[in-house]
Amino acid sequence: MKTAIVILNWNGKKLLEQFLPAIVNFSAHEAEVYVADNASTDASISYIKEYFPSVKIIKNAVNGGYAKGYNDALKHIVADIYCLLNSDVAVTKNWLQPILQVFNADEKTAIIQPKILDFKDTTKFEYAGAGGGFIDLFGYPYCRGRVFNQLEKDEQQFNDVVDVFWASGACFFIRSKVYHQLGGFDEDYFAHQEEIDLCWRTQNIGYTVKYVGSATVFHVGGATLEESNPHKTFLNFRNSLLNVVKNVPKKWFLLVVFSRLILDGIAGLKFMIELRPLHTWAILKAHISFYANFFKFLKKRKSLQKRQDYNLHTSIVWQYFVLGRKKFEELK
Repeated sequence: MKTAIVILNWNGKKLLEQFLPAIVNFSAHEAEVYVADNASTDASISYIKEYFPSVKIIKNAVNGGYAKGYNDALKHIVADIYCLLNSDVAVTKNWLQPILQVFNADEKTAIIQPKILDFKDTTKFEYAGAGGGFIDLFGYPYCRGRVFNQLEKDEQQFNDVVDVFWASGACFFIRSKVYHQLGGFDEDYFAHQEEIDLCWRTQNIGYTVKYVGSATVFHVGGATLEESNPHKTFLNFRNSLLNVVKNVPKKWFLLVVFSRLILDGIAGLKFMIELRPLHTWAILKAHISFYANFFKFLKKRKSLQKRQDYNLHTSIVWQYFVLGRKKFEELK
C-alpha cells in the first residue's frame, strides 16, 4: 500500500527542526513525507527546501486549523493510507510496520493509532490518545492510560491490538478511500475532537477503529494550544457538544443533551472554585456557540447513517469524581 505521512505545519520551524529528521530517517522506505503548510509566516518552507528536499510541500492558502488544513492538503495527495502526524511528535524506528501490517490483514480496519507516550516524561502515556480512545454516554472522551487528566505509567499493559472508539489526531492513520468517502474532517470544528467525529462516522458505515500498541510515538502536546489555554477549553467543550448532537443514537439523544448542560455547568463552577474564571467563561462561550450551531448540526445528523448499538453506558464523570476510579482498568 502506498502511504503518505502528512505533517500539518503553522509557523512550526522549531518543531520541524527537532522532529522532521527522525520522521524522514525512520519512514523513507515505507512512506512519502509531506508537509502541509497552513499559510505560515516563519521560515518553515525555506528550512524544508534547504535541508529536506525529498519532503513534498503543499501550501494551503489560509490557516484553516486542523480540519480545513488537512482537508485542503489531502485533495492533492494520492495514497492508500494517510498518516496525519502532528509536528510535535517523535517517531521511533520501525514504527510504521506494525500499523501497515494490520491494515493489510483487515480491510475493514479504516483508522489506526499507535501507542502515544509523553515526550516530556517517556514513562507515561500522553493526554492526546494514550492507549486508544473511548467515549462515555454523555460524550466525554477518555483513553486507556488517560482518564481526564490522570496519566498512567506505561508498563506494557496496552501493548495489544484492539478495537477502540476513536484514534488521536496527533498520529492518525486512515484509509484514503474512507476519508474521501466521508468528506474528511468537519471544518466547523476548526480544531479538537474533529477526529472523534470522523471516527464515529467511520463506524457508522461499517468500518472499525484500532489501536496498535506495538508501534510507539512520543507527543509533546500543547504545542499549538497549551492545556491551560481557555480557548482550548472552549473548543473541547463546544466540539464535544457538537459530537453529541451530530452522532449520539436517537435513544440516548435527549438524555445526553440535557445531562451535558448540567454537567458542563458543574465543570464551570469547579473552574470558578479553582480561581480560573477564564475557563468558566470559555465553557459559557462554548454553550453559546453550541446553541448557535444546534440546528445546523441537527441537519447534519439527519444525513448520517446511524448505528444504534454503541456501548455508551459508562459515565466517566461519575466513575472518576464520585467513585474515585482513576485508571482505565478500574472503570466499569
